[in-house]
Amino acid sequence: MSEKRDYYEVLGVEREAGPDELKRSYRKLALKYHPDRNQEADAESRFKEVSEAYQVLSDPQKREAYNRFGHQGMGGAGYQPGFQNVDDIFSHFGDIFGDIFGFGGGGGGGGGGGRRRARRGADIEYPLEIDFLDAVHGCSHDVAVPKHKLCDTCEGSGAAPGSQPTACGTCGGQGEVIQAQGFFRIRTTCPTCRGEGRVIQEPCPACSGRRAVPVSEKLKITLPAGVDDDMQLRLGGKGEPSLAGGPPGDLYVTVRVKAHEDFERRGLDIYSQVPMSFPQACVGTMLNVDTVDGEQELEIPPGTPSGKVFRLYGKGVSAVRRRQRGDHYVQAVVAVPKSLSAEEEVLVRQLAELQDERVQEKGFFRDLMDRLKH
Repeated sequence: MSEKRDYYEVLGVEREAGPDELKRSYRKLALKYHPDRNQEADAESRFKEVSEAYQVLSDPQKREAYNRFGHQGMGGAGYQPGFQNVDDIFSHFGDIFGDIFGFGGGGGGGGGGGRRRARRGADIEYPLEIDFLDAVHGCSHDVAVPKHKLCDTCEGSGAAPGSQPTACGTCGGQGEVIQAQGFFRIRTTCPTCRGEGRVIQEPCPACSGRRAVPVSEKLKITLPAGVDDDMQLRLGGKGEPSLAGGPPGDLYVTVRVKAHEDFERRGLDIYSQVPMSFPQACVGTMLNVDTVDGEQELEIPPGTPSGKVFRLYGKGVSAVRRRQRGDHYVQAVVAVPKSLSAEEEVLVRQLAELQDERVQEKGFFRDLMDRLKH
């Protein structure tokens, strides 16, 4: 490949391709031509070629110079694209290769060796149960999160005071071993040190060589108004510590909202029912309705049928990430009394006669019971 190909042709993208498309194409080609995965004779050359193309096109200034002057103009603009070897590529694009191969950065052996990236600590999920109205209005809770911290005695080394861990003899301190299978080389976690790259001869008595001890960290969790069931709040760096010198993991607080006796939430809207009597439904009235903000008067017009739904605008739940609030839907339900006084029954029967409606007649036993009551 003495004559350089067009960088856009190398990456297989159009000249109008955006940063995300460039990165996706480079990741795909880097995975295809990586020397540890591809044993073809020109794999390393192809790997360097796609890396050089991405190095130029991912940089706005270099890309502009290349678009205007091509390969000849790169030197005139003060740019010298290209890489000496595979390790040089790792040092430039360690974040990308960390996602693909699980390691990055320079140093290490030849070919596709490279040193491992320090793994970050594990993430923690913590379930937090809150009341319905606390979810609507927002709240703060003091919690104790069970986790680990690096051992103070050995300062996270896992070795007894006065001693040090030693490099693993199986992997040479790399934490990974390469197994050859035909034309392929497979990189796997070292079975001796389990990826640590070192072994402990004298374990720390405080942590038994585990390098971390269990603790309970007290935190104040503040939830915004409008959080819903199964929503998560991410607290960066509040997860488990890294045992490999990397950053700690994150804490994910998963919200669990208790059901409410009267309210039902659907998205940002609230639903509830309010009872009304038959006379109130007939001639109308003003009812006091419970909302998430307290009581509010609701006008019931004359002739309201049971089941009619009224809408209280802006009385629902606030959205978490935007300025919006739902509504409250109130269903008016005619409450039928389970028992009537004698006077009430007479009046109801008189109304039935006026409306020419058929109702159940008083039977012998019912009439007898009424007489016994008196």
